[in-house]
Amino acid sequence: MTYDLVIGDRAYSSWSLRGWLFFDAFGIPVNLHRARLYTNELPNLLKSFHPARTAPTMRTPEGAVVPETIAIAEELASRHPEAGLWPADPKARAIARALAAEMHAGFTALRSYCPMNLRVSYTDCAPPPEVLADLARLDVIWTWARSEIGGATPWLCGAYSVADAMFAPVATRIATYNLPVTPAAMDYVMAHLAHPSFRRWRAMGMVDGPDQEFYRRDYLRRDWPGPKPLPARAVEGTQAENSLCPYSGKPVTHALELDGRRFGFCNAFCRDKTVADPEAWPAFMTLYQA
Repeated sequence: MTYDLVIGDRAYSSWSLRGWLFFDAFGIPVNLHRARLYTNELPNLLKSFHPARTAPTMRTPEGAVVPETIAIAEELASRHPEAGLWPADPKARAIARALAAEMHAGFTALRSYCPMNLRVSYTDCAPPPEVLADLARLDVIWTWARSEIGGATPWLCGAYSVADAMFAPVATRIATYNLPVTPAAMDYVMAHLAHPSFRRWRAMGMVDGPDQEFYRRDYLRRDWPGPKPLPARAVEGTQAENSLCPYSGKPVTHALELDGRRFGFCNAFCRDKTVADPEAWPAFMTLYQA
């Protein structure tokens, strides 16, 4: 048996991103159940996860439903101490928990004015004073954590932890809306954009459904500031160097082209998430570099 996790649209559901990172970034297997936001899909799906009302919601192998992100993190940490969801050092762990709790409850102006959208990046969004105040507070607590813990990693409390996963959607908002932050804060944002688990989530978010009109803004656009994907493209037919999908091991039905070479996958989603960011997928890169 394993865990089940309900998520919303990957491009837009910031809380779903956090919940998923608790699994993927720490190597804990999970079965995903995705529902599109602003439709009946999510409430209908959650009928089998009573009494949950939101994504993400976790169900444990024993059947316990855990609908709150902080609760999901704590439950996984208690069940999988070897995974390192929280820092082992007591001081670092205390600071990480304080940071995660403030993120869970705060920064409402930033979250409201700049909803998460992983599919675009803008040159400017004219943030109002309330958003600028939230950004200033982020700089204060991020600087505080690093000064208290030290360390040579780009993360807040030593190794990547729940605290960093909690701030991942804020990092994407800074990237999407080109929000004004200090150089140190931008370095932290760029570390998130380059994190392997985040790159996989965003690659899937680019292709797992049509755009949600609620998140559309008319600001001038720019390129996504994270790592630039390799120039892959979807192609017709099944001709490919490999006969089996690098992810599922099933026969090839769809293909992409990269550097004049063709690679096959078992369905359109496997292909398209790889087109979105080939380097996000170790199994594909092993095939590509062979």
